[in-house]
Amino acid sequence: MRIVIAGGHGQIALRLERLLAARGDEAVGVIRNPQQGEDLRAAGAEPVVLDLESASVEEAAEVLRGADAAVFAAGAGPNSGSARKDTVDRGAAVLFADAAERAGVRRYVVVSSMGADPDHRGDEVFDIYLRAKGEADAYVRSRNGLDWTILRPGMLTNDAGTGRVLLAASTGRGPVPRDDVAAVLRELLDTPATAGLTLELISGDKPVAVAVKDVAGN
Repeated sequence: MRIVIAGGHGQIALRLERLLAARGDEAVGVIRNPQQGEDLRAAGAEPVVLDLESASVEEAAEVLRGADAAVFAAGAGPNSGSARKDTVDRGAAVLFADAAERAGVRRYVVVSSMGADPDHRGDEVFDIYLRAKGEADAYVRSRNGLDWTILRPGMLTNDAGTGRVLLAASTGRGPVPRDDVAAVLRELLDTPATAGLTLELISGDKPVAVAVKDVAGN
């Protein structure tokens, strides 16, 4: 498969790119900074430089044409202000969804956040972030041209992955290694029957493949 990943230099995206490349898939990482290209190549991915905060839908669609799936894993980052929560976590997600539709790429997987909610209250930066992610998720859900799955991980850690998770519509809060998030994303891409699901993810007892199979079609 050819899979285009927005936010290709992110910690989860790089892990996913390594997993995809290891099994022979073609991973394409969309990045804003060309200096990050070598890191993507080292992960086995093809870097494409495109700033999703300023790109047009057509420019993004050109990158997506011919892909089998798209993954939105971009984020403004923990040190960004409220303005970039809107331009990246909401705006870029909306743009990438529109571009996928225009390019005819139906399979669309979103890395969201536990607690994302367009009606979330509060004025702190994290409140604005949760609203932005919630608004982006709601937009993706509205697109009839996308077979979307929204993944909402709990507290991300850099611990080594265990390969065992809890994946459900509601899991309660908890941590999850980025390794395991990437493994779940890979499995979701392989499981079209998870389209139309919004899923929370934390560490648990089920092997990743079993956890995804158990929610598929629900």
